[in-house]
Amino acid sequence: MTIGQVCLRRGEEKELLGGGLWVFDNEIDWVDDRCMDGEVVEVLDSRCRFLALGFFNSRSKIAVRVFSRERGEQPDAGFFLRRLRAAWENRRALGFENACRVVFGEADGLPGLTVDKFGACLSVQIVCLGMDRRKALIFDALREIFAPQCIYERDDVPVREKEGMAQEKRCVFGAVPKELLIREHDALMAVDIENGQKTGHFLDQQENRGRLKPYCAGKTVLDLCCHTGGFAVHAALYGAAHVRAVDVSDSALAMVRGNAARNGVQDRVETVCENVFDLVRRESDAGVRYGTVICDPPAFAKSKRALEAAYRGYKELNLRCMRLTESGGVLLTCSCSQFMTQPLFEKMLGEAAADSGRTVRLLERLTQSRDHAALLTAGHTAYLKGCILQVF
Repeated sequence: MTIGQVCLRRGEEKELLGGGLWVFDNEIDWVDDRCMDGEVVEVLDSRCRFLALGFFNSRSKIAVRVFSRERGEQPDAGFFLRRLRAAWENRRALGFENACRVVFGEADGLPGLTVDKFGACLSVQIVCLGMDRRKALIFDALREIFAPQCIYERDDVPVREKEGMAQEKRCVFGAVPKELLIREHDALMAVDIENGQKTGHFLDQQENRGRLKPYCAGKTVLDLCCHTGGFAVHAALYGAAHVRAVDVSDSALAMVRGNAARNGVQDRVETVCENVFDLVRRESDAGVRYGTVICDPPAFAKSKRALEAAYRGYKELNLRCMRLTESGGVLLTCSCSQFMTQPLFEKMLGEAAADSGRTVRLLERLTQSRDHAALLTAGHTAYLKGCILQVF
């Protein structure tokens, strides 16, 4: 059977020609009867000229995910070995070794694929049907390149159902060690690749946690939405007098306590199980102050429709954080909502500063760690943004 073809409507090729990697269902003029879900198709412009190769899925809003601009290239065993080796060599050239994101989907030419390395273990997530159909090739290539102790599949994400795939979670090679530890800057951290959020640990903040160092010595620190304590433990290691780590998850806070003990800072890290909005309202109204406040909440806007309400939520949370920061103190604040762009995020922070009655200076802009390098032509890959602010 010859390869199927998808033809774009007139004018819809502009984004693809500019480096885009997704073809949405409403951009397509026609699809021929050779196009099968999960299989390779050629994408043509409105004049039937070849543009790209991609994986087709009629059930998805993203009807085609591009993986190549070379006509005739096939996603076979050699393809995955080449792409995965290139991704790993890039991370090693950037200085990553023990723990990092090895594959960041489209940014590494492997659409819908995430591979995180935690010591000798790999955590894999796939949200593209075409890649899922070829995951045996992916696992074989990972075994050849890394010789890992285990490969764990974390495909327990709802988006898979929208793509026509079931959610699942399993060890596909080897065995998960009883205790999986990684080295992150000055901290030794435990990772739960079986049940932890996302793939087990938020590696996208790895470099930002190291940037805390100048802002913690002798300070009282509030770490909101602390997860397993990445920021909290680093703050203590960097000399904080006391750290309050706040999260709504008891299991996450248990890992915070374990990570604090593992690094010898358990006497300076306190865990609080509470909704962060309730805590910041109560404490800011009571006049409580901290030398450093860290605010790293989950995504409030998972769609454009949710952005307006998310904007209000971010503003309220950051306004309260500013009021909680002592004069001359520091607020490290982030958003992982891709629709909350850096300019919009800073606009929100400016409004929060005005409403809080505090003077706020920008010290540093933050983005995702370099192992999550974003594509300039694919805006969705640049999802994490943040600021380190000084509050007076």
